[in-house]
Amino acid sequence: MENIIIGLIALIAGAGGTFVLFRFINKRAIQEAAAEAELLKKNKLIEAKEKFIALKVEHEQQVQERNAKIQAVEVRLQQKEMQLNQKQGDVQRKINEVEAQKEHFELQLGTIENKKKELEHLQHQAQAELEAISGLSADQAKERLIEALKEEAKTEAMSYVNDIMEEAKMTANKEAKKIIVQSIQRVATETAIENSVTVFHIESDEIKGRIIGREGRNIRALEAATGVEIIVDDTPEAIVLSAFDPVRREIARLSLHQLVTDGRIHPARIEEVVNKVRKQVEEEIVEIGKRTTIDLGIHGLHPELIRMVGKMKYRSSYGQNLLQHARETANLCATMASELGLNPKKAKRAGLLHDIGKVPDDEPELPHAILGMRLCEKYKEKPDICNAVGAHHDEVEMETLIAPIVQVCDAISGARPGARREIVEAYIKRLNDLENLALSYPGVLKTYAIQAGRELRVIVGADKIDDKETELLSFDIAKKIQDEMTYPGQVKITVIRETRAVSYAK
Repeated sequence: MENIIIGLIALIAGAGGTFVLFRFINKRAIQEAAAEAELLKKNKLIEAKEKFIALKVEHEQQVQERNAKIQAVEVRLQQKEMQLNQKQGDVQRKINEVEAQKEHFELQLGTIENKKKELEHLQHQAQAELEAISGLSADQAKERLIEALKEEAKTEAMSYVNDIMEEAKMTANKEAKKIIVQSIQRVATETAIENSVTVFHIESDEIKGRIIGREGRNIRALEAATGVEIIVDDTPEAIVLSAFDPVRREIARLSLHQLVTDGRIHPARIEEVVNKVRKQVEEEIVEIGKRTTIDLGIHGLHPELIRMVGKMKYRSSYGQNLLQHARETANLCATMASELGLNPKKAKRAGLLHDIGKVPDDEPELPHAILGMRLCEKYKEKPDICNAVGAHHDEVEMETLIAPIVQVCDAISGARPGARREIVEAYIKRLNDLENLALSYPGVLKTYAIQAGRELRVIVGADKIDDKETELLSFDIAKKIQDEMTYPGQVKITVIRETRAVSYAK
């Protein structure tokens, strides 16, 4: 029992101690929490003050920037205002000047009106005095003057017409030739120029390296196989093929095209392709020769002559394609021979073969007419055909009537305007010389060379030259062109004088 009592007492004492201890601990914790809260409060206040100060500084900066912008705008507005004031002053000054000039012009206009009235008065007085002296009124004097002028004009006109008729009769033949020449000029067709170089276009400059090959072996093999110089330079997307033989250039061009298209470029392949293309070109040459003889109706020509006719396609003479020239000459020979009652077939045959000496397989030191005659004799052409071929440049004596026909038709086809085109630089220089020659005359404002230099239009000032002087100017320019310049055909000089009146509806 005692033990139980003691246990209860001990339990009560422990509970009381525990309560006292818990209360002490709880009080300390409350004090620490209060201290922590106070410290946190102080930190938050400090942070709030710092943020406030930062926002205040930022706001002040924004205010300063805005004030600076406002000041800059105000400065610009002040400058614009000053400029507007200055412009307004200039405008006002100009208005004052215009008003002064207007008053001056009105004074001058009044003076002119007064002088005009005085002049009319003096004119009436002079007319009255003349009527009193002559005993005729002004209308009667006008009628008599008109009648006298009519008679004089009729006499001069008749004399002028008679002179023109006589001159027309004397120069009819000359004018007819001019008309024929003009007709040839109008229908002349421009022929293509064959040069000593051909430009081969490629898709990209990377192909140039493949064409050259390692250490240049591909390009050397290609030049050796074709006999053509191949120039690979900095020209973008282009390779130049240079050779005087157009057949070789064509073989080189087609071979390059096949090699680039195929993509396999090496010496063995190059030799194979060049041989194949050479055979194709030879076959095409023969085909062209056969087609030409069929188109012209020429039969029985030796196969070697047919091949040479086909080679003419790849040859030019002074910029004119040789095959086109030969066909044109053959047709002209047939037409002229028919008009003269001769055999048109023989004339056409001689016209086609007259320049065959320009396309031999070898290059002998002989004129092409003599060489062509010997080729015709070699391939059993008739003697009159051979003579016509050899005599068309007077190297041998003409023995038949076909020979002069071939000579004349060759000259017509080769020398007509437009058949053989002149060099571009010389052509441009001739046009510039034409325009500058006309500009050297006083009163000329502008000049235009048109119709490929066959007409020169000259614009003159209406206030500097009258209608009669325009005729004299046209004649002087034509004479100076004849004396100082070289030109094909004839040049028409047209002098234009015009007066323009311009008004504006407002």
